[in-house]
Amino acid sequence: MSLGSTSTVHIQTSTIAAPAVPRPPSNVTIHPAALFSILDHYLRRSDEQPRVIGTLLGTRSADGTVVHVRSSFAVLHSETDEQVAVDMEYHRTMYELHTRVTPKETIVGWYSTGSNLNTYSALIQNFYSQETAPQQAIHVALNTGAEQDTEAGVQAFVSSPVGVFPKPENCIFTPVPVRLKFDEGERSGIDLLSQTAAAPNSTSAQPISTLESLDAALTNVSQMIDRVLAYVRRVLAGEIPGDKALGRYLMDTLAVSAIGEKGTEDKAFNAALQDTLMISYLANLLRAQAEVSSRLALVT
Repeated sequence: MSLGSTSTVHIQTSTIAAPAVPRPPSNVTIHPAALFSILDHYLRRSDEQPRVIGTLLGTRSADGTVVHVRSSFAVLHSETDEQVAVDMEYHRTMYELHTRVTPKETIVGWYSTGSNLNTYSALIQNFYSQETAPQQAIHVALNTGAEQDTEAGVQAFVSSPVGVFPKPENCIFTPVPVRLKFDEGERSGIDLLSQTAAAPNSTSAQPISTLESLDAALTNVSQMIDRVLAYVRRVLAGEIPGDKALGRYLMDTLAVSAIGEKGTEDKAFNAALQDTLMISYLANLLRAQAEVSSRLALVT
């Protein structure tokens, strides 16, 4: 072996990609089930509680920018001028029970009533940020209108730390767009609540029959068609400028009925009406069979 021989060591460097930071939510959609649960929690609170808090559950889009709040549950907490205490074990137990029913829904943040965002809100936000990591937790503030000089409304926020060495109690709440949305299956319930709120002292039965509901739906559709027709006529007359996006939407909606022979619209409507009546008939038949089976089980 020659002492003068040399060997060359090649060192290869590789670039380690930093983990991707999730994008903050840019749009929050709240469904009626979650909203009514929050209102029910607020109405059942004790007189000593200035506000109530709870956990929000729902789904996120693939990139995490769109959050759907589909349900919620109350969390026990006490709040004074000196301190705030949250029952974390109760929160985790309730979430575990909730996942057994709807495993697809995860924790997306928390809610509170009122419009006051203080140091305690920052501490609670810090706790829920750990529950939703690596995604950011959202905070939904529901103002019930009970406070003086305030109007009822819903707001959504995300938090950002403040300072070189941020502390849990130091953060900035940044508002994000929020909207209320209900599915087609929830429309009848919303309409019933609206009728009850419009006539709280009415002695007549509030729930309406299937035919009355169908009549109300057809009347609503007819009114919407009249509004669209009036808008189109004003645009054609040059009274107002046309909206291109709305025009494309109307074109796509009417494309199916526009292509075809005369009378296609009536046939399509009659077919859809027959399907609806058949579903209603089968549902009533199934309900009657279930009732008969339950009574037979009691007899045997």
